[in-house]
Amino acid sequence: MGSFTSAGGLGVTAATVDPATGALTPTGSTDAVADPSYLAPGPDGAVLYAVSEADEGAVAAFDVSGPVPRLIGAPEPVHGSGPTHLAYAAGHVVTAHYGSGGVSAHPVGPDGAPGPLTGLVRHRGSGPDPDRQAAPHAHQVLPTPDGAWLLTVDLGTDSVRVCVLDETAGTLAVHGESALRPGSGPRHLAFHPDGGHVYVLAELAPTLTVCRWDARTGTLVPVRDVPVRPPGAQGVGYPSGVAVSPDGRHVWAAVRGDDTIAVLELDGSHERPRLAATVPCGGHWPRDLALDPDGRRLYVANERSGDVTGFDIDPGTGVPSRAGAVAAPAASCVVLG
Repeated sequence: MGSFTSAGGLGVTAATVDPATGALTPTGSTDAVADPSYLAPGPDGAVLYAVSEADEGAVAAFDVSGPVPRLIGAPEPVHGSGPTHLAYAAGHVVTAHYGSGGVSAHPVGPDGAPGPLTGLVRHRGSGPDPDRQAAPHAHQVLPTPDGAWLLTVDLGTDSVRVCVLDETAGTLAVHGESALRPGSGPRHLAFHPDGGHVYVLAELAPTLTVCRWDARTGTLVPVRDVPVRPPGAQGVGYPSGVAVSPDGRHVWAAVRGDDTIAVLELDGSHERPRLAATVPCGGHWPRDLALDPDGRRLYVANERSGDVTGFDIDPGTGVPSRAGAVAAPAASCVVLG
């Protein structure tokens, strides 16, 4: 579990998962890195990567083979500000910089620690919202299921960029860019299990954009937008995290402000989601969510109430029901290793 140390968080916290109930039991934490707001597991599960979401952003590695996360080596500067997301890809850690609007790549050493930066792409552009989109704001970078491409979601430019990572040199290059609805502010995306569809969650316009993905050409094509708030919803709603069920039947989206989890049903084409239900997130300001590999349980990091809430998922309807929670001050992220 990641958190904002600047807001009283414990840093990176490890927990065990009860296989029968899904209950989380914290085993230890470390604040060796400031504001580790997003985490990503390495390929063997023994190493965990974290951003340091600071003005001078950094990426760090932790040994999580024991009960308390242990910093490996020293954090490496990402040469950008406010990194908010990272992922392991082809022997590298790739990081999205929200503050400065770009993506970096760091090779991973034999001990799992990131080395000095080898690749950097700086985004350009803006959007119609003068407060939130005056400049690029890369919010997520994610490898495609086949590992051939990287997709970068930029809230500031209302677009998703397709990038190429050179595995040998560690350099990054932009292959293409797909424009989404102006002012929508895309934040995160998730792939459908079929590998041919992508769902992009927009923060500024609370919608889910269905896209077709062509892995051969590296092309992302938007198809339609659907709401993640019910008709007549009052106040503001800022979507954050998104997940797709392993059987490809449901999509879940966390919505801050409403403090809900939206449940969307997918039809046979995977291109016409329908908002089927919304349920309380179990706390306040759900910043992130994570699905277990079997699709039976969902975990939500509620930042402002300081907890991670677990839910059991109805296999037929996809509707989550609250199963329990664990304290996690200033929680920002939850990942399952």
